[in-house]
Amino acid sequence: MSDISNCPACRMDHTYFDGTLNVCPDCGHEWLEGSEAETQEKVACDSNGAPLADGDSVTVIKDLKVRGSSMVIKRGTKVKSIRLTEDPEEVDCKIDGSSIVLKTCFLKK
Repeated sequence: MSDISNCPACRMDHTYFDGTLNVCPDCGHEWLEGSEAETQEKVACDSNGAPLADGDSVTVIKDLKVRGSSMVIKRGTKVKSIRLTEDPEEVDCKIDGSSIVLKTCFLKK
């Protein structure tokens, strides 16, 4: 089969090599193998794909049970002044005085 990786822009696997560049027919993205995949840095994004930054305010989109506690973070809870972590899928924040790490897939800007 094909040794070409998935498209770095849309992650689809319908890519092909046209002689000079790898091409994704789904989104039209063109790239050299190994050039963008290695240099592209992951950015923390919310559930809608909006990029997050330190100090942003976000809203929880789903009721979340906190492990090791009887606390539940209700849907619609506003979280102010988030801090990004090394993992782009997690943010650190304070809710009701407790420091908690939340997954970005449960947040929206």
